[in-house]
Amino acid sequence: MNQRTSSCLPPRNDRVVPAQLETPTPNPRVACKVAATRWEFWGTKILSTAMGEATSDFLVYTISPYLAVALGTGGFLAAMVLQFRTKRYSRWKYWLAVDMVSIFGTMIAGIMHVVLGIPYFGSVVLFAALVSGTLVMWHRTESTLDIHAITTPRREAFYWATVILTFSLGTALGDMAAATLRLGFLGAGLAFSLLILMPALLYRYSRLNRVVLFWWAYILTRPLGASFADWFGFTRANGGIGIGHGTVSLVTTVLMLGLVVVMSRTKGDLQLLQHAE
Repeated sequence: MNQRTSSCLPPRNDRVVPAQLETPTPNPRVACKVAATRWEFWGTKILSTAMGEATSDFLVYTISPYLAVALGTGGFLAAMVLQFRTKRYSRWKYWLAVDMVSIFGTMIAGIMHVVLGIPYFGSVVLFAALVSGTLVMWHRTESTLDIHAITTPRREAFYWATVILTFSLGTALGDMAAATLRLGFLGAGLAFSLLILMPALLYRYSRLNRVVLFWWAYILTRPLGASFADWFGFTRANGGIGIGHGTVSLVTTVLMLGLVVVMSRTKGDLQLLQHAE
């Protein structure tokens, strides 16, 4: 039976650790920089995508789009600095970084379509190629894509680069489904709700690579949350039900904070280093 330690500290030398968890870093306290993927993680992740979509739309439609992009970029950079300066996993800093990536990624996808005039399908192809290229470089450099092995600054840099691109890819996918494929916001949300069940079922009933299934599901959380955020936020004339982007942003932020508080109580988001028999 596998044994696990509830600490983020590196394993003792008298224990055998799988090769994929070994790290050459001179500073082992960098370990456990990302959250464990339990139900709290997926719930908070989906809420973060809805929050990012609603917040981005609220800022762009309320103030100058240029100022909105400047604020989103500034918030993203500040959150990344905080995250990378942290030596070990900090749930509040980690989820702040995810939130800022969500807002920033939404804005990047919007710039690609609105400012540069790239069709949604073109954005999907471009971001899919960038995600694939980043994952290939990550694997060639580190010989693993396992998010349970984010134990060095370089691996963390690959992780966040992939996360940023998956947010932009997911945003473009959602927009393409709603607009180009004419599913509407609700139709797109329901479609992605069904699609995200596929990696979940394959995880449960197949032996398909767990890393592949993780990133598959991770990408789909973005259009899932964003489609429902748009449906709640936009007016009826624009395909929504008119609650308002600001209200959706506030509600999803409060729900996210609630889940982070739950994680702080249960400690279910802490990575557990697994040891061999």
